Amino acid sequence: MLISSSAPPLPDDLEALLRGLRLPYIRAAAPEVLATARAQRWEPAEVLRALLAEERRGRDRSAVAIRRAAAGFPTGKTFAAWRDGDSSIPAPTQAALRTLEWVHRRENLVVCGPSGTGKTFLLEALGAAVVEAGMRVAWFTLESLGALVRRHRVDDTVTKVVARIVRAELIVVDDIGLLPVSGDAAEGLYRLVDAAYERRSVAISSNLHPAGFDELMPKTLATATVDRLLHHAHLCMTDGDSVRLAQATAGVGVVPLTGPVPPRGPGRRRGLPAGPVLNSTEVPPIDND
Repeated sequence: MLISSSAPPLPDDLEALLRGLRLPYIRAAAPEVLATARAQRWEPAEVLRALLAEERRGRDRSAVAIRRAAAGFPTGKTFAAWRDGDSSIPAPTQAALRTLEWVHRRENLVVCGPSGTGKTFLLEALGAAVVEAGMRVAWFTLESLGALVRRHRVDDTVTKVVARIVRAELIVVDDIGLLPVSGDAAEGLYRLVDAAYERRSVAISSNLHPAGFDELMPKTLATATVDRLLHHAHLCMTDGDSVRLAQATAGVGVVPLTGPVPPRGPGRRRGLPAGPVLNSTEVPPIDND
């Protein structure tokens, strides 16, 4: 579609009507669309189609932005920056996860392995893909989950807030096993997994295999959590060296500190104020006045 560079504004009454109907994207696009339609002698149906398409695209962009902000992703990474070869997870498994069919089937995902092997990156990229696909994501660390339980225990609304969380199609709990697990965090993880069981997808990343969760929380609670988590779950193990450490060693991700050195002024030594330079045998004269 050709766009006029000097489209006249909409009449005030039409502008007010579009505001009242809450059609902001049609209102923004209408001057240029109408000018182009007039110049190219569009059919009325084509004009209507173009305006409604602009509104639809604008609303879709806005909805994605709202879901992305509500998800609470830690860094905003997506598959645009993901490199399959950096992960030890087999490429066919990565491709299958990216289809998001497991989310539609309400299955879980457990990614466990050493730090720096791409666990959080993968979950965040998958979460971003879920948002782009029109679904909702809720992102937590185990510590933030514990804080949530403590905050809502005061007024006895823990059950209500968990029910609100599991409205999201995908719930992510990141970095299990890095820090000691408080009782509130262990309770929050169990409540979340139990509420989502066979209703929503839960994805977790952990330095420990779920079989070792009894090292982090009471055995009874760990057993009940892992039983529900793994019943309909895909388990992906990562291994190898830390990608972050390898990039740091190679200097990737930082700007080299090799900028130009400012010229020294006459008589200027590094770390000394400007002034005359004295030889080691010279003594400055003493003013006796």
